Amino acid sequence: MTNKKIVVITGVGRKEGIGYETAKQLSLGGFHVIITARNFEKANQHAKELQQQGLDVTPLEMDVTSDESISAAATVLKADYGKIDVLINNAAIMFFDPSVTTNKDLNSVTNEFNTNVVGVWRVCQQLIPLIKNSGRGKIINISSTMGSFTAEGWGILDFAKGPVPSYSLTKLAVNGLTIKMAKELKDDHIQVNALCPGFTATYPGTSEMGARPVEESVKGIIWAVTLPDNGPTGKFFNDMQEVPW
Repeated sequence: MTNKKIVVITGVGRKEGIGYETAKQLSLGGFHVIITARNFEKANQHAKELQQQGLDVTPLEMDVTSDESISAAATVLKADYGKIDVLINNAAIMFFDPSVTTNKDLNSVTNEFNTNVVGVWRVCQQLIPLIKNSGRGKIINISSTMGSFTAEGWGILDFAKGPVPSYSLTKLAVNGLTIKMAKELKDDHIQVNALCPGFTATYPGTSEMGARPVEESVKGIIWAVTLPDNGPTGKFFNDMQEVPW
């Protein structure tokens, strides 16, 4: 057991990713962070690297596409901590495919929705009882302005014929799920917000395309984690500013 606030982050499978850097920054800020990935060896390796820096990080296997995997993780979390203060739904996949809805491979669409949307839903269903035990919990869904109807240049209509048409639709669904959960969980004092980290240099070559360093992108996530208990819920944020859906 620990007296620190407990944060669970899904999809921490890559050292270059947003989840890894978020775990690092939150640990530096005094949180106990559980990093999860479907491949435990990757989560364990990342946790060891952060532990060697003196950070309070624990690895845990969790495949967001598997009810059994999430249930097993929930059992461990309940036994070891009894609560979750913050859940960050970070796990997501993206297939670069310059197609349109009329010829898109629906197998890849199904895979994206299973991870990006149903995965968030699965994790929330099984972990919300532990979040309720916090008394004042938070759920942060990592989304994107690609799922926004109003974002100029980066919205869903801009990507309708782009390389990621189905990914943008998954984030539209995540935004809708965020609104619905926020309303349902308000009386349980659980904040539920969606957050866009922006175009982030998590893959080689993306920085040359204008992507910003991951250290910059996670600032908004840290901000959302540390919002006051009576802070906003059911909102969509980008760079620590509320943006329309």
